[in-house]
Amino acid sequence: MAAPLPTRDSVTTIREDGSRPFLFPADSHGRFTLARRGSALLLIAFYLSLPWIRINGYPAVFLDVADRRFHLFGLTLAAQDLWLLFFVITGLGFTLFFITALFGRIWCGWACPHTVFLDHVYRRIERWIDGDAVQRRALDAAPLSGDKLLRRTLKHGLYILASALIAHLFLAYFVSLPEVWAMIRAAPVEHWSAFAFMAVFTGVLYFNFAWFREQLCIVICPYGRLQSALIDDHSLVIGYDTARGEPRGKIGTAGAGDCVACNRCVQVCPTGIDIRQGLQLECVGCTACIDACDDVMTRLHRPRGLIRYDSQVGFTNRPTRWLRPRTALYGVLLLLGASVAGWALSTVRPASLGVTRITGTPYVVSADFIRNQFLVRLVNKRNVPVRFQLRLERAPADLSQTGLRDPVEVPALGEIVQPLVLQQPRADFRGPFVLTVRVGDASGTFHLDREIEFLGPDVRLLREEEQESAPPHGTKP
Repeated sequence: MAAPLPTRDSVTTIREDGSRPFLFPADSHGRFTLARRGSALLLIAFYLSLPWIRINGYPAVFLDVADRRFHLFGLTLAAQDLWLLFFVITGLGFTLFFITALFGRIWCGWACPHTVFLDHVYRRIERWIDGDAVQRRALDAAPLSGDKLLRRTLKHGLYILASALIAHLFLAYFVSLPEVWAMIRAAPVEHWSAFAFMAVFTGVLYFNFAWFREQLCIVICPYGRLQSALIDDHSLVIGYDTARGEPRGKIGTAGAGDCVACNRCVQVCPTGIDIRQGLQLECVGCTACIDACDDVMTRLHRPRGLIRYDSQVGFTNRPTRWLRPRTALYGVLLLLGASVAGWALSTVRPASLGVTRITGTPYVVSADFIRNQFLVRLVNKRNVPVRFQLRLERAPADLSQTGLRDPVEVPALGEIVQPLVLQQPRADFRGPFVLTVRVGDASGTFHLDREIEFLGPDVRLLREEEQESAPPHGTKP
């Protein structure tokens, strides 16, 4: 069954009976194709090289879930710092909103990992083995033969190999490259959970890039549906100059516009749409139609740009306004979020301190002392051992300390939990008070403070109890 003609009334890659026609987009050549290929190679190198690049002794991006340490370009975060992810996620969101309001779906066409790997890895493999769009379509329709079986085996074998390579390097973001290499050399049963993850993730990548392809952008990814809310008539998009191109007609047709109805823009589209029908959900901004149309216009000695980057108002020969309420609001929110994120990151310290009261009785009263018991948890986020010293601030002079009186060494990326017992003479207790536990490194480069409250019984009842237990006046105790 042939693919349906592109229409704005329904998704092009879904037939009326619900089946999905497989697309065979033709190659495009031009300045945008070359630029996208260059940027894609840089992005692929960036995605795959991060586990190899070491900063402060760790990979540039190493999400060490097992030890609850997250290394991001030299910054080490512990599990207690995960609240910072709020700023990362919202920052990425507002950045995407701001860029989309200005430049449309430039992220989808130029930087999305799905588009980058599909267009510049898997489709390159397909074209290398099966040929151009005409040859691929003919091979797909041909009956099974030795040549077709060989090509299918080689192509899908390379698909699986590429998927496995991407999956292994993705796993390295979480366990490091040496650990991945050790897992590869060991038997699968020794690391069955990692082996299962690799098998499933490789299968998902293979399924997506070998068959599902553009359906991920259309069916699963919500970004295409959000574009109607994020862009307006002044956003930069890929569009067709209707005033110049219509009415369409073959070369030499009287009164015809510049569009010769060659349908080259449809043939190169990876989602099968006709950009001449206007901006659509399926358009990922890949620029293939621009290069295809420019090539035709050049051969016909007509000005390029019949299909081009422009705003909807630009296509009507009106000026595009870059500064407008939408972009101003997104820009302000982006700057505000970046400022708050900068402040939040500045609060990150190379260690974390926690002081919690031991469960049970909040305080203990003996004949001579009132005692409070705490647990001190100290986490070293550095990749070298650090000696810490604990001292009490704003504490009464008669408050005695048991535990953590001497400097304590915490191993690299390690933690200790030790008791801290504070007690005050019963006769000197004047009610609950607040003091500060301060922990600093031996070099004095930073310190961490935690406020705690020393608790005790009601002072009035305590004094009455002391008076009742005191010997009568004039008698020896």
